Amino acid sequence: MTLLVISYLAGVLTIVSPCILPVLPFVFSRSGQPFVRSILPMMVGMAATFAAVATLGAVGGSWAVRANEIGRWAAIALLAVFGLTLISSWAAAILTRPIVALGGRLSGTAATAKPNVGGSLLLGMATGLLWAPCAGPVLGLVLTGAALQGANPQTSFLLATYAAGAATSLALAVLAGGRVFAAMKRSLGLGHRIRQGLGAAVLAGVATITLGLDTGLLTRLSYASTAGIEQSLLDRANANSNAASTSMQLAANDARQSYRSSLPIEGTLPSLNGAVQWLNSEPLTAEQLRGKIVLVDFWTYSCINCIRTVPYVRAWAEKYKDQGLVVIGVHAPEFAFEKKIDNVKRAIQNFGITYPVAIDNDFKIWRAFGNSYWPAHYFIDRDGRIRHHHFGEGDYEESEQVIQELLAEAKGGRRTAGGFVAPDAQGAEAAPDLDQARSGETYIGYQRATGFGSPATIEADEARDYTVGRLRLNQWGLTGNWTVGAEQAVLNQAGGAISYQFRARDLHLVLGPGPDGKPIRFQVTVDGKTPGASRGADIDASGNGTVSETRLYQLVRQGGEVHERTFEVRFLDAGVSAYVFTFG
Repeated sequence: MTLLVISYLAGVLTIVSPCILPVLPFVFSRSGQPFVRSILPMMVGMAATFAAVATLGAVGGSWAVRANEIGRWAAIALLAVFGLTLISSWAAAILTRPIVALGGRLSGTAATAKPNVGGSLLLGMATGLLWAPCAGPVLGLVLTGAALQGANPQTSFLLATYAAGAATSLALAVLAGGRVFAAMKRSLGLGHRIRQGLGAAVLAGVATITLGLDTGLLTRLSYASTAGIEQSLLDRANANSNAASTSMQLAANDARQSYRSSLPIEGTLPSLNGAVQWLNSEPLTAEQLRGKIVLVDFWTYSCINCIRTVPYVRAWAEKYKDQGLVVIGVHAPEFAFEKKIDNVKRAIQNFGITYPVAIDNDFKIWRAFGNSYWPAHYFIDRDGRIRHHHFGEGDYEESEQVIQELLAEAKGGRRTAGGFVAPDAQGAEAAPDLDQARSGETYIGYQRATGFGSPATIEADEARDYTVGRLRLNQWGLTGNWTVGAEQAVLNQAGGAISYQFRARDLHLVLGPGPDGKPIRFQVTVDGKTPGASRGADIDASGNGTVSETRLYQLVRQGGEVHERTFEVRFLDAGVSAYVFTFG
């Protein structure tokens, strides 16, 4: 229920987000018309269509992408006709094709001059096909759940709730706008000019979407969107949930210990059954862990946020193992290649991880915890109760204090002041420079791709030649012959490249060799030059590197003040797979 409320509120916030701008002209074209016959049907059609398309995009394959692309072009054509009929009654009268008649009905300029419920609903459906809202934390959480758990009614319901929230805020804005327009008509007699202005805005919106500027031009603004507000909603909900859980369970605390920590009780350690395999240990159960302090770390080996957390988890496991701490890494894969146990074995060897790791390929442990994040840390006391959690990077001293507090509680005493670990993290494990970073995680597979800046649109699961023009900040593009799949892009011919216009200290790219496993050579340039001192940990000063395994590669590490830069990686051999950019 809490997530439904948050999804609705997050949808309401899209009215102040840049991602809604391309559809506003179509929505405000209904200002001044009756709510029940015009505005409401349009909002219902828009919300229902968005929820349906988003559900297909989350759980469907390439066929869903192609179907949506066809639908977008049909909607663009329909709305272009709609804009023309708003501008010119003469044009509406001259053009006699059925689609024009339909456009006339949608615009309210048919013979009856009365708003048509069916026409408004169809206009809303067309607008919903064009709507590409910002994937803030709430919508990202819903779509991640769909990707992990497959098609289910809850996913569609959450998406519909998100869309309903957006439709609510837009409907209120249209009602307010209708009053303004009505006042202008009464005082200035500008009704015809206003209608023409709206028609021009609709055509401008059609042109913006057709040229792809709705995703490119607004990229700079997206980082100042409502993501922070959405995240605070999630954090507040978690805090309220924890408080409620605490009030119900504190009464059940036993009095066996002479000292009880003030840490709340958030739940009980669920079953650890369901892992397809355990590494560095025999399978562990919740019953076996009674009497121990347990840290459960949900991670996946190519996730940059997880990688930067590993040094601390590794140090805690080593420092406190003799005092009763057991660290369990639950490896829950984001990409298909992370399900390969040999890849995970290689990764934990590279990271120097010696504590137990449960391979949760079927997400059974993930769902048992009700988890939704990478990384996620759950702290369990000696009686098997969850006493604290932390999502994402950071707050390492606070997390270590929790470990110290639970260890002290287990011994019946208070936590004494103690030092904190300070791991010497190198390469991709080093903490990010968030103050200067203006670029964020960017997926390359069509299922979650954003910011694509090549002139040619992505052709799902088909080989295609791509070129790169001038990129704007946070846009990327392909050069050469590539096949873009749901999760990754695969290079078909040697010499292809990937470019990105970014601003951050570090640039990482998850890459993998071809099916034959042969190493793939590549060369990196920054602003058209060899990186030199700005080279990442996985290349030399001349920009040369090799993809020998599927993992995250650090390709750029700048020193000093960070500026906007142009990155390019060119592959000298065919077969490479590219998955996601991350920054730090």
